[in-house]
Amino acid sequence: MPFLKKITYIRFSFLLVFCNVFFVSGQIATREYQVKAAFVFNFTQFVEWPTQSFANPETRAVIGILGKDPFGTYLDETITGESLNKHSLTIQHFKDADEITNCQILFINLSDKNELKAILEKLKGKNILTVSDANGFTKLGGMVRLYIKDDKINIQINLDAVKEENLVISSKLLKLAEIVKTDKK
Repeated sequence: MPFLKKITYIRFSFLLVFCNVFFVSGQIATREYQVKAAFVFNFTQFVEWPTQSFANPETRAVIGILGKDPFGTYLDETITGESLNKHSLTIQHFKDADEITNCQILFINLSDKNELKAILEKLKGKNILTVSDANGFTKLGGMVRLYIKDDKINIQINLDAVKEENLVISSKLLKLAEIVKTDKK
């Protein structure tokens, strides 16, 4: 899987186009999550975190997973030897949102809307880019949703939620995404 790890800034757009053409109904989930692992890693290249997101220059950047890990070894293999602004990347699994302290990207693999709302509320003010493929995730206040529509992987971004956490997403990524607002219900 070295080809996924070597995706450069320019190639990210190509990957998105490739993914949009590649997915066909009925493909196994492991291939889906292999590509989603590449998306999650590439968010490290297209998002800026405030300096206070890191305790010090040696602090590792954490890609966290809350809920069952859908990536298998794909995400681990994708980030091996990689970094986020000179912070080496590591993966950490969380059982509960209360145990999350140092985390830059959190993939939330849960589908219950009430549980998602409660978790997103607990994460406020922690400068964590929240990512999921759960239905309605961005409308609940999550930041990035990866989803399949018309046999293509697409991205939704809740820009208001991103800005609330003092994160900045590259305009190159925003051009490829559907911008969504939080439901005020």
